[in-house]
Amino acid sequence: MKLASRMERIGTETAFEAAARARALEATGRDVIHLEIGEPDFDTPRNVSEAASHALLEESATHYTAATGILPLREAIVADVARWKGIATTPEQVVVTPGAKPIMFYAMLALIDDGDEVIYPNPGFPIYESMARYVGGTAVAAPLREENDFRLDLDEVASLITPRTKMLVFNTPHNPTGSVLTDADIRRLAELAIEHDLVVLADEIYGRLQYEGELLSIATLPGMADRTITLDGFSKTFAMTGWRLGYGVLPEWLAPSFSRLIINSVSCTNAFAQAGAIEALNGPQDAANEMREEFIARRQIMVDGLNAIPGVTCVLPRGAFYTFPNVSSFGRSSAEIADHLLYDAGVCGLAGTAFGKHGEGYLRFSYANSRENLVAALERIGESLGKLERTGELATAGAVSR
Repeated sequence: MKLASRMERIGTETAFEAAARARALEATGRDVIHLEIGEPDFDTPRNVSEAASHALLEESATHYTAATGILPLREAIVADVARWKGIATTPEQVVVTPGAKPIMFYAMLALIDDGDEVIYPNPGFPIYESMARYVGGTAVAAPLREENDFRLDLDEVASLITPRTKMLVFNTPHNPTGSVLTDADIRRLAELAIEHDLVVLADEIYGRLQYEGELLSIATLPGMADRTITLDGFSKTFAMTGWRLGYGVLPEWLAPSFSRLIINSVSCTNAFAQAGAIEALNGPQDAANEMREEFIARRQIMVDGLNAIPGVTCVLPRGAFYTFPNVSSFGRSSAEIADHLLYDAGVCGLAGTAFGKHGEGYLRFSYANSRENLVAALERIGESLGKLERTGELATAGAVSR
């Protein structure tokens, strides 16, 4: 039997592979501190879980729903994006999906023909490139560089646009670097989209975790509502990763296509989980705000600790919950250093190249872990990298030195 050739074009998300290696190491009795997965370590707020439980047990919310999501949730999303993002939309332009990744996939399926070009940030969330290539498009990397605070270089983005360019993808706050685009950056992206008739996929999944200023949603700018897909969800803000709940706010002309894609793939999104999502948006925001404040405190612990390690430099992330330290001074690839830290120090992070070739020289550490674990991880990282600097040796899966 032979796989379809399209399977050669699809990538993966290596955070899950790194987590699997870490669990295998733990199975041998080693202690591992997990800084690889972009998942809040908090429990979902209790009021949200109780709302879902009530819908399940008392309201029999166990049946199919509308493909695009139950109307009360779509109405709640309309009110929420108006309140937090300033986006004016309607329930008919909102689609609810099992996680936010389907919004990326459906956008590519609905809009990208063979050979169409998709500009995306690199380093960046790997599914952008994977999905663009999988549907037959050409993924065009827009490099993010430390000297530009890991923001898109808008002149460079403009130079990448060709007559085949169909879609522009950006993510702010950004995974993996924690960078945030300025208002001027976003306004320039809007100008480019209008000038070249591009569709924009604006990934705002970390929007409520922008730590300075307010998020400017590109869909609110003149001429952009009809060409912007705004992606968001519940995983990061409300610690609901396992609930698998995302949504897209779409141009009116595009919504029917997403509905058909949902029907053909997943039918609909979990009914009682959607009831919990309504409570997440409409209920008290105390827990979400407390998580945000805790992330800010942890961010400082990580940045200060990383910058105190000889040979490591780390810029201050402006959002999300990741640090992206520069480890190029050690003269080893990012993947080699990430493996070394796992097997020598028992700290699981990700190589910057897990997010694209322009991530070489960097690591990504999630600070969605307790303060105590972060401090312990920093001590281990410093000791392990110091050992590497002295000896030039790397620990591997077959030769663990710690």
